[in-house]
Amino acid sequence: MSVRDPFTVVLALAAVALLGACASAPQPLQGNFLAVTPEQAVAGQQIGAAVRWGGRIVETKPGPDGTCFQVVATPLNATGRPDSDNADAGQGRFVACRAGFYDPAIFTPGRDVTFVGRVQSTETVRIGEYDYRLPMVAADVVYLWPVVSEVRVVADPWGPWGPWGPWGPWGGPWGRWGYWGW
Repeated sequence: MSVRDPFTVVLALAAVALLGACASAPQPLQGNFLAVTPEQAVAGQQIGAAVRWGGRIVETKPGPDGTCFQVVATPLNATGRPDSDNADAGQGRFVACRAGFYDPAIFTPGRDVTFVGRVQSTETVRIGEYDYRLPMVAADVVYLWPVVSEVRVVADPWGPWGPWGPWGPWGGPWGRWGYWGW
């Protein structure tokens, strides 16, 4: 075995560890959870099951004993964040409650949130004219994700100087538009 072989092995292991760290969930969201969706939990009565569910907030209701969140569930990506690419692949709704006050001005409708907790029960809520049965989660963790602003960058095919360089018809000492100031 040459000196290069152990170096290659160590380098490969380091690369795998680094890539694995990039795709892991934040510490509060790590653990072993039952692979069940909110829709399946209502149908199968998964009371007591440890779950990690997330999605987009529909409503935040503070009460005297804690705050309850109604959420439209979406699949989670490798980091535990609701997957915006699969936002239309709804998994039903659920209610998650946690002791303490969570400000509805911060936990606003449409924000991404992930909960870790146990399925406690089910409750029926009215959505429009429809009675909808939702699983309720006693949340141990409420993880509000930062807002992601998507920026689209479009490159100028001519660059900053126009098609004929810095002294072409659109270049010159007064900028791209020359003497006309457009």
